Amino acid sequence: MLAYTYVERGRFELLEKPRPVLRDERDALVRVTLASICTSDLHIKHGSVPRAVPGVTVGHEMVGVVEAVGAAVRSVAPGDRVAVNVETFCGECYFCRRGFVNNCTDPDGGWALGCRIDGGQAEAVRVPHADQGLTRIPQGVSDEQALFTGDLLATGYWATRIGGIVGGEDTVLIIGAGPTGICTLLCVLLRRPARVIVCERSAERAQFVRRHYPGVLVTSPAECRDFVLAHSGHGGADVVMEVAGGADTFGLAWQCARPNATVVVVAMYDRPQVLPLPDMYGKNLTFKTGGVDGCDCAEILRLIAEGRLDATPLITHRCRLADIDEGYRIFEARREGVMKVAVDCRP
Repeated sequence: MLAYTYVERGRFELLEKPRPVLRDERDALVRVTLASICTSDLHIKHGSVPRAVPGVTVGHEMVGVVEAVGAAVRSVAPGDRVAVNVETFCGECYFCRRGFVNNCTDPDGGWALGCRIDGGQAEAVRVPHADQGLTRIPQGVSDEQALFTGDLLATGYWATRIGGIVGGEDTVLIIGAGPTGICTLLCVLLRRPARVIVCERSAERAQFVRRHYPGVLVTSPAECRDFVLAHSGHGGADVVMEVAGGADTFGLAWQCARPNATVVVVAMYDRPQVLPLPDMYGKNLTFKTGGVDGCDCAEILRLIAEGRLDATPLITHRCRLADIDEGYRIFEARREGVMKVAVDCRP
């Protein structure tokens, strides 16, 4: 089968590989129908994810059809259409029982697919702990509607949940209007805060927000602090979502937060960030950070089926698996107003 593979730092290639097989009674095999390219894949390509294994098939955003299941799998069966979770988790360890599935202690726990074990930019994928890692797609929900369930929407939903947004009262600032920022925005809007502000450097992405979400306020990094002060009642945003991961966006996040606010760090950084405690003294901020605890996929799919979540506007480009190199070139260079590339993995 065709599988897009991390060959060495700076190089991915589309290779012929054997189809995956069941290795454990808790595994499932999924025929991938649609996948997507993520910024985290670029982090692997450029060596920013040390735990990524050369030779691994990349890709962790995917949907497909179950082909086979191990003897212990109960939640899905062959023929089911499923969304695949970005994380692998056992559901039984100390962290899983508390909902902290990103920290699952299983050898395959956490972000494994497309990083430490073969992922889904391929014709098929083996999913360990399938009862936790696969969620059936409701009838009437298309592959494109379900595509971002297991990663981007799971991330936005998790960030919104831990942010503790108070509906009707809070001002929420989201820094970054890339795909993760937009999915975070969608989940924040479910909480109905008093106002939402998006800060984005790219004029194209700022216009994307204005076009699709006209009730959301938009500003630029240079104007962000003054803009937030002018549109909030207590000296800053009540909740800040830092989704950009830029050189100066962590500093911008805490500077735009009101005293006693919550700052949720969703972004993945390429280098350490500085916490200037003397400058922050007296703000009494709460920081919440980490990888997504992606255990809300069933709820996310329910919201999609009800028409309350729709991330399909993010799909600006489409390609076949055979043409995935071109999809990566467009995505990495941010050409043609690209947000997300959907990859048709059917033979």
